[in-house]
Amino acid sequence: MENNLFEKEKENLTPESGFNLVGIDYFGDPDGQLYLIEHFDMYQDALNAKKNRKNSEDYYILYKGSGGEFISR
Repeated sequence: MENNLFEKEKENLTPESGFNLVGIDYFGDPDGQLYLIEHFDMYQDALNAKKNRKNSEDYYILYKGSGGEFISR
């Protein structure tokens, strides 16, 4: 269910290039619960930043795949 709630927000926060680390504000407006933390040029940097967070499952790494599809990890 969580994925359905955030899909449109994920698309809006997905960069054309590079990788965005975004967080979830569970107490925020239902239409704006995701927020940008930082943009990275390399996936490994975004992954390390996510792993260094206290509750890493509350964060997504957003980017576009080689076919232009939206990907979140």
